[in-house]
Amino acid sequence: MAEKSVQSAHDDGVSTDGGKAPAQKPADRIIDVSGAAIVREGLVLCARRAMTKQLGGKWEFPGGKLERGETHEQALVREIHEELGCAIRVGREVCTTDNTYEFGTVRLVTFLCELEPGEEPHCLEHMELRWVAPVDMPSLDWAPADRDAVAAIVSQKAAL
Repeated sequence: MAEKSVQSAHDDGVSTDGGKAPAQKPADRIIDVSGAAIVREGLVLCARRAMTKQLGGKWEFPGGKLERGETHEQALVREIHEELGCAIRVGREVCTTDNTYEFGTVRLVTFLCELEPGEEPHCLEHMELRWVAPVDMPSLDWAPADRDAVAAIVSQKAAL
């Protein structure tokens, strides 16, 4: 399960003391990621990861890693344009979760989002896209980092 890290989310592992600091271990690395729970007419867009990627075949909220200097919201707008070929409006935060893997800790901040008027998502990087009612979301095989956001969305379905 997720383990909390005490390391700063902005630490990129670069030494500031002339190289005397011990090397950062992969498990200590924080990877900041944003996820978009895109809502339309009470349904949430769920994306199935390509089999060629880590956690292939698992479901996730589309999004990705923050680039240096980006906010979570800026990263989501950029990532959704890259992954789905559409524009979104980022709304309120659903939750933040940390999940530790051998390559590092993924800190995922998930937001409720809406498509901009006239926009439609396209399956550019995922195996499948599916609009799902919140009550049905737990039946999908979710990536571990997204499970808390799924539970939060299911519990607050009236607020969508």
